[in-house]
Amino acid sequence: MTTVRIDIVSDIACPWCAIGYARLEKAMAELKDEMTFSIEWHAFELNPDPAGDGEPILQALSRKYGRSPEEMQANQAHMMEIASGLGLNFSKLQERHTRNTFDAHRLVKWAGEQGRQTEMKMACFEAYFGHAENIASPEVLVKCAESIGLDGDEARAVLASDRYATTVREDEARYQQAGVSAVPAYIVNQKYMISGAQEPDTLVGAFREIASEP
Repeated sequence: MTTVRIDIVSDIACPWCAIGYARLEKAMAELKDEMTFSIEWHAFELNPDPAGDGEPILQALSRKYGRSPEEMQANQAHMMEIASGLGLNFSKLQERHTRNTFDAHRLVKWAGEQGRQTEMKMACFEAYFGHAENIASPEVLVKCAESIGLDGDEARAVLASDRYATTVREDEARYQQAGVSAVPAYIVNQKYMISGAQEPDTLVGAFREIASEP
């Protein structure tokens, strides 16, 4: 059976990254009899400046995109509908604040060494979009780690240190230099890039085409 490697470049603060992965899961489920998948997550920061942490999300998006808060609210409501259809909890999407995700990315790297990278990413998505929790807070991140069965004290120790900081920065630099300027982005077999939260059928077609190449 063919193995397809997918390197996912994403940010925990990106709703479309959560939607994109839910769609990717549907595509992988459809292809389970044809191919297996190897997934690795890579860091990208939408809000890399910690000084910008804590602003109400609708206000921040309105300023960033030059659109009214009402337009941004409608946009977020549309994402909530899509997420609900995919079984994602986006109930607090419009109540969250901008957050710096650097430490969350460090903890995702640590979780990856325990074979729990995807679970950690999902726990962070749930905390931020489902509960509007402060995903920059060590206590929130430790709680996310514990929710997937990882050791809270070890997670706390990682956050109190600078472990994985260099790894995250190298990750971000590598993919920016490779041309990733928006997320989610899927690098397939280290060769092809699929950008955006594509629908499952689109992904299925792309994976079949890639897998059929000699």
